Amino acid sequence: MARIVMKFGGTSMAGIERIRSVAARVKREAAAGNQVAVVVSAMAGETDRLVGFCREASPLYDPREYDVVVSAGEQITSGLLAIALQAIDVPARSLLGWQLPIRTDTAFAKARIDTIDTDALEDSFAAGAVAVIPGFQGVAPGQRITTLGRGGSDTSAVAVAAAIRADRCDIYTDVDGVYTTDPRIVPRARKLAKVTYEEMLELASVGAKVLQTRSVGLAMKEKVRVQVLSSFTDADAPMADTLPGTMIVGEEEIDDVERQLITGIAHDKNEAKITLTRVPDQPGTVASIFEPLAAANINVDMIIQNIAHQSASNGASSTSATDVTFTVPAADLARSIEALNQAREAIGFGELIHDTRVAKISVVGVGMRSHAGVASTMFTTLGARGINIQAISTSEIKVSVLIHEDETELAVRVLHTAYGLDAEAA
Repeated sequence: MARIVMKFGGTSMAGIERIRSVAARVKREAAAGNQVAVVVSAMAGETDRLVGFCREASPLYDPREYDVVVSAGEQITSGLLAIALQAIDVPARSLLGWQLPIRTDTAFAKARIDTIDTDALEDSFAAGAVAVIPGFQGVAPGQRITTLGRGGSDTSAVAVAAAIRADRCDIYTDVDGVYTTDPRIVPRARKLAKVTYEEMLELASVGAKVLQTRSVGLAMKEKVRVQVLSSFTDADAPMADTLPGTMIVGEEEIDDVERQLITGIAHDKNEAKITLTRVPDQPGTVASIFEPLAAANINVDMIIQNIAHQSASNGASSTSATDVTFTVPAADLARSIEALNQAREAIGFGELIHDTRVAKISVVGVGMRSHAGVASTMFTTLGARGINIQAISTSEIKVSVLIHEDETELAVRVLHTAYGLDAEAA
């Protein structure tokens, strides 16, 4: 007997027929003698619809009330799946975030899980029942509903798997695994059998849509084995443990790591670039820029500070100024502008310029640790195609650049070929 957490994304839950298909898949796992907990997302497009309502009501909505609205989508699908399971003679009960409970902090719309009380889950397992849990939601002190950020159902699933010490966490989506890049852009992209936690964390953080970044970080911390699978296979397809998609595992489980230079290429158009001009070049100024953004729970990615230039002169003394450029998630642009304008006097910047017509392109691979020339290949390849680089950031296993969004697909295709990732023609 194994303990399995099965997570189904929005496309897997898109309508009653899809929910019935999910129920049949869950029944197979339960019938095999496994203890099963299921985490579900809202129906495809439902969260976007609810977010749209919030934005129409007020562009600067109260995050606490936003969470009340957008958490409703997962509540609906958890109840519907429990009903569908009961209809095919599988004992099942939905357990909402506050019923488990899944306790979080008070960072509304981006809450982090503190603890999960597993008593209700253990009771379900003891009774031979399937627990159906709405992803994405929890409860903060004061009994306020919280949500975990977009894609938060992945984090819910990994957190539940860690809490009950599950043997595996299967993430069912509309793709059958993790590819070297988006196969819609590069048809010859290859599916990967295994990816390390670190690589998947980097890929998720720079735009790969398969898993939420926080879910991968949690899986790495708690050593949860995560498998990415498609829920769109035939009903008689082999069981998940005999036909794996892509396993997200520790580096020690992957052979020939030394020969693995680049694992994948990701792109992200959901970025916004902000430039503050004529920022005083003095100690503490940069901190005054990013402190209000941190207080608003806004993540900053790429940061560039230009060389300081003299902006004024007064006899023997002179002052200098610089421009500071950085990126934030496009969804946080309005709040970023508001936070910076409120702190304008403390920062002392001249003008705030923003641009959403940008995209981040990243190459990721553990092989970078022992191979030189990865960045050089990237810059040379993009330069040869006339693609201008606006910003650069790096980590031990990642190089990212910011370019104009219109050049995204070209950049991904030429880099995929340059690093030898194209699959051989059939």
